[in-house]
Amino acid sequence: MGGKIDWYYHRNGCKTCARTDGLIERAKLTIQRQINARKERLGPDDAVRLARSVAHVWVTRGKKVVHLDMKKDQPSDREIVKLLIGPSGNLRAPTIRRGKKLFVGYDEAGFEGQLV
Repeated sequence: MGGKIDWYYHRNGCKTCARTDGLIERAKLTIQRQINARKERLGPDDAVRLARSVAHVWVTRGKKVVHLDMKKDQPSDREIVKLLIGPSGNLRAPTIRRGKKLFVGYDEAGFEGQLV
């Protein structure tokens, strides 16, 4: 295990973000850039840009994990916004970018093979 996370968007006091922190710690991953979602809000345009900058996106929706191969699936901007934007109108936290992979939400079993 080990390695680095390029970018980590999280919210202090968030239970899901705390579980993600635990996974990062157990996997001995280092965070290159960490952004506090309460201070720096990223909206729909930011989410679309972020998703289009990677090859694969994994998003948790309840107990389900949705995987998008950005080249093969070619999701519309609307589909990306529907998956990545929360009820507040901002990017969901936690969100992790590691290389050409983006992880939104938390699902240890669903992400472990890809994130860790």
